[in-house]
Amino acid sequence: MEERGDKESVIMGDEQVDEGKNHEHQNIQTSRSEKGQREEEHAEPEEIGKEKGMGIEETKKELELEAEVQMELRQSVPGFQTSFIRGTDLFGYVGIEAVLDQMRRKTMKAGFEFNIMVVGQSGLGKSTLVNTLFKSKVSRKSCTPDYEEKISKTVKLHAVSHVIEEKGVKMKLTVIDTPGFGDQINNENCWEPIVKYVNEQYEKYLREELNINRKRRIPDSRVHCCIYFLPATGHRLRPIDLEFMKRLGKIVSIVPVIAKADTLTVEERQEFKERIRKDLTSNEIHVYPQREYDEDPEERLLNDRIRESIPFAVVGTDKEHQVNGNKVLGRKTKWGIIEVENVAHCEFANLRDLLVRSHLQDLKDVTHNIHYETYRVRRLNESNMNFSELVLTSWPLKNGTDTCETESQL
Repeated sequence: MEERGDKESVIMGDEQVDEGKNHEHQNIQTSRSEKGQREEEHAEPEEIGKEKGMGIEETKKELELEAEVQMELRQSVPGFQTSFIRGTDLFGYVGIEAVLDQMRRKTMKAGFEFNIMVVGQSGLGKSTLVNTLFKSKVSRKSCTPDYEEKISKTVKLHAVSHVIEEKGVKMKLTVIDTPGFGDQINNENCWEPIVKYVNEQYEKYLREELNINRKRRIPDSRVHCCIYFLPATGHRLRPIDLEFMKRLGKIVSIVPVIAKADTLTVEERQEFKERIRKDLTSNEIHVYPQREYDEDPEERLLNDRIRESIPFAVVGTDKEHQVNGNKVLGRKTKWGIIEVENVAHCEFANLRDLLVRSHLQDLKDVTHNIHYETYRVRRLNESNMNFSELVLTSWPLKNGTDTCETESQL
């Protein structure tokens, strides 16, 4: 029995030795893999790029993106391990990129909303410019039958909505006009109805969000952009301009434009723009696109070029003329034709690119994520009311906003 016990102890001892060796072997393999992983992490982008057959810049961008994704995942889910799998590491085609087509189909089917406000004194061509921007009759004057120009005693806002369709994409465009702004002898507090209207749309959206049975898609009547028209005086900004942009710039994205810029020479226009930029900087007025909202270096470069052109010197018209056998939008004078879409004549094309072709979605994002979010936080903090009270209380529109809806197709 003793011999048998000795043999069993010897066998168990051998097994423990073998297990120890296996454990050491696993530790060595783990340390090697960890070491390899660390070496990969600290490897130069050039070496990884050579292995993957990629350029240095592309490799750096990939590594930065990977680090950002991993950092976000670590912050959101503590203790959660994740890895970054590139397309070259996949065994075959998965089809992840098809989500872009899915998003495109859903957006085309549902359409989207864009709400634009035009502010300025009468006679600066606000309606004409909006019609030129969207190449259709979308202004209040164009869609109102038997319209008569009258100077409003007070600032009364008018909202006109159209459904515009282009290449299968539907957009509900709402143009908010502000007749009476700056037309009175005493223009004290003439911006208050406009500030109130903007805040009312935020309030309406907030109440819809807080409803118990809220709509699947909340109607968006918030002002995404405000085009502020400056008269082509050639001097500096007026007190009413400074006060309006200082107040409205905190709650909505403002794009200032010099109206009827064809009344100025090229030199006068450039000097006027420089004076306006100095006034905006000295009075700490923020206009769109704001530098603090730039997300990456590429976007910053594009926005810097836009900021150098602000305010845009624009000319609007809805009439076509023949120039070298081609039809162009322009204003005919006895000296020649001022082509609206020609960058050498005016900066209308730059304004249209900003509002529609390059920054339309960004304007909506800034409205939702910055301006509306600021209003929502302030409203919930200062009111200190419970959700049921917020939802059940009525919020009537007291500024007499008129709305009319028409449909047009491009």
